[in-house]
Amino acid sequence: MARIALVTYDPGEEPGADRDLPVLRGALVEAGAVAEIVHWDDPAVDWAGFDLALIRSTWDYSRRVPEFVAWAERCAGLTRLLNPAPVVRWNTDKRYLGDLAEAGVPVVPTRYVAPGDLVELPRDHEFVVKPTAGAGARYAARYTPAEAGTALGQLARMHAEGLTAMVQPYVRDIDTRGERALQFFGGRLLHASRKGAVLEPGTPFDGDKTPHPRLEAWEPTEAELAVAEKALAAVPGGPDGVLYARVDLVDGDDGGPRLMELELVEPNLFLWLHPGSLPVVVALIIEAAAR
Repeated sequence: MARIALVTYDPGEEPGADRDLPVLRGALVEAGAVAEIVHWDDPAVDWAGFDLALIRSTWDYSRRVPEFVAWAERCAGLTRLLNPAPVVRWNTDKRYLGDLAEAGVPVVPTRYVAPGDLVELPRDHEFVVKPTAGAGARYAARYTPAEAGTALGQLARMHAEGLTAMVQPYVRDIDTRGERALQFFGGRLLHASRKGAVLEPGTPFDGDKTPHPRLEAWEPTEAELAVAEKALAAVPGGPDGVLYARVDLVDGDDGGPRLMELELVEPNLFLWLHPGSLPVVVALIIEAAAR
């Protein structure tokens, strides 16, 4: 009987935000597995007692990246961790976009601004500032050139906290075509979704945002699938060691898909939107635990 840890975070007094988690646990138990929902930073968890530790909704990791990566490497020494620790280390820092660009993956153009770097902001188009380690649009905001002073204030705050910033052009088609999320599980397309623009004009970088507005099911195009598969092929170690992945795409100025993010750590699976995917996910998790 497979023993599986579904790894999440401790929301404290707030209600847990992962609506898929209890459904996934119930389906795994129904399929004959022992499945427990555990917090990644709980010192009482015996990771060696599980056949598989499956990272699901560790949504506080971006505030504690070194600690989280250290946990992943420690956990991987005690049981099978998916996704694997080297993938977690690589994917927790969005400078991986540079690696993907070098591999020929079309990505949203990105410039990195570390503490102490010279800051130059775009003067002829809207742009986005966000951290290289972030989730749920934390510390992300869009600006016009006229708002450069506010953007500089955000950069100063981020740098004071030791964060490296990313500066990207605001992809205008997000406002009309949205952002597409292609979910892969076991190396195959599981399902896809589309959501509306997350960054509204004038929303402060430290203000509350809706991470997945107007989410709906989506049928990916051949061009979107091609970009997604090219991105997965460029993951260090190859795609075979990656159980799950979410490829976030937007349209560039030429209308072609561009990769915005490759989520390999704790992507929301949106099983509540795609209930037909649940049996596939359960079967692949149990298979992974048995290896």
